[in-house]
Amino acid sequence: MQHAIPLRRALFSVSDKTDLVSFARFLVEHGVELLSTGGSARALADAGLPVIEVADYTGSPEMLDGRVKTLHPRIHGGILGIRDNPEHQRAMEQHAIPPIDLVVVNLYPFEATVARGADFATCVENIDIGGPSLIRGAAKNHAFVTVVTDPEDYAKVMDDMRANNGATTLDLRRRLAAAAYARCGAYDGAISRWFQEQTGEENPRHIVFAGRLRQSLRYGENPHQKAGFYVHGLSRPGVANARQVQGKELSYNNINDTDAAFELVCEFNEPAVAIIKHANPCGVARGETVLDAYTKALACDPVSAFGGIVALNRRLDRAAAEAITGIFTEVVIAPDADDEALAVFAAKKNLRLLLTGVVADTTTPELTIRSVAGGFLVQDRDAADLLSADLRVVTKRAPTEREMADMLFAFKVCKHVKSNAIVYVREGCTVGIGAGQMSRVDSARIASWKSQEAAQAAGAAEPATKGSVVASDAFFPFADGLLAAVEAGATAVIQPGGSVRDDEVIKAADEAGLAMVFTGLRHFRH
Repeated sequence: MQHAIPLRRALFSVSDKTDLVSFARFLVEHGVELLSTGGSARALADAGLPVIEVADYTGSPEMLDGRVKTLHPRIHGGILGIRDNPEHQRAMEQHAIPPIDLVVVNLYPFEATVARGADFATCVENIDIGGPSLIRGAAKNHAFVTVVTDPEDYAKVMDDMRANNGATTLDLRRRLAAAAYARCGAYDGAISRWFQEQTGEENPRHIVFAGRLRQSLRYGENPHQKAGFYVHGLSRPGVANARQVQGKELSYNNINDTDAAFELVCEFNEPAVAIIKHANPCGVARGETVLDAYTKALACDPVSAFGGIVALNRRLDRAAAEAITGIFTEVVIAPDADDEALAVFAAKKNLRLLLTGVVADTTTPELTIRSVAGGFLVQDRDAADLLSADLRVVTKRAPTEREMADMLFAFKVCKHVKSNAIVYVREGCTVGIGAGQMSRVDSARIASWKSQEAAQAAGAAEPATKGSVVASDAFFPFADGLLAAVEAGATAVIQPGGSVRDDEVIKAADEAGLAMVFTGLRHFRH
């Protein structure tokens, strides 16, 4: 097996023509003959480069609307022939099959076609057949053939050729072969996932997930863990496809927390702000303006908000930007920001500002994935939403209109709090959050305690949980959790219901004069 292989003949068949001409010109200058399919051949010829069309090279015209063009022995034989195998060499000479040393292919834009909402037939027509065959053949024979599937890799090939008198090294060919198989796997995965969605198959026998590296991260959750950030072509609006305007490189934890913050704030139609710490909200509020919402969200837990993530569902203005930069904040994510807000953030060079362009549709189904030892779990994202008409009043007292609005708000927030989750809300803003406890009563007490601390820090006479409503992500298994909420000053409760002790809990609510509604819907978040 040779280590350095001179390039004498290259085959191009690309849909993405980024840097195509400059790369091809470099090859011509190094004595490489160019073969190409129709569209690529025209682009090369228009640039004044000598190119042989594949149809002329094989003696077989493109047919079936271009579906058949490179599927020919003269093409695949030139790619797959083992150069130091005498039998292969005799067969290639007998059938006049010259070797092809470089295969440059990127595939029909299937993912982009699906993403723009094309119809079924158009999506199917954008499934590449010949391209993956060329790529796989070249990658298999990487001992002798260089394969390139991404314009970003053109520079690697040129650098290798410059360093090796027009040849490529085995090390580069192996790395490009690995990238080629990954690209084919990702492409086939996108196609299979799309077909499964079209057929409505819930749990197919085989499932494939793939992504493209967006960022090599410094480390993972902790400095001793390696990590990377991958995105897929069908990304919903959010951290994966946001534009980073300024600030330091995002870390693994930044990305995870920012995703949690933006997903939460997109739940609301009115101006809203969510402040997140360690993937849990420490303050969420809606308001007349984003400044109003931020001020209310910060008041819930100003201590935990230090070094947190701030998400908005409206355009950032100067007033909000000045308030947000008033304390140390790691990341801010919003649909947009005006020039004055950008100027305010520019003074905080390390603060990361991400703009998404739009908010996410939280009702859109999407699969979520979690790894376990030896496998992974797949489920629909929790896109369930509630209306007041969905609720069942189970106590003697019905909630007031204000309590009902606050309960619906609280239950939306509860969806994004680690279970066991308790959320107190008053007048459209959280006033106490208890997250991730093994006991629901502990979550209720922690939320109350944090509200008391916030009241003391603000110089308030009493905690904001007095006169609040409380939401629980799952049923109260005993009355003690509900009684802890009563002690905190809650007047109304929203919970899924469904405990064997529901009657006991309802009785305790009635005795305390609470209004309570059952949702019939649980929001566990582990």
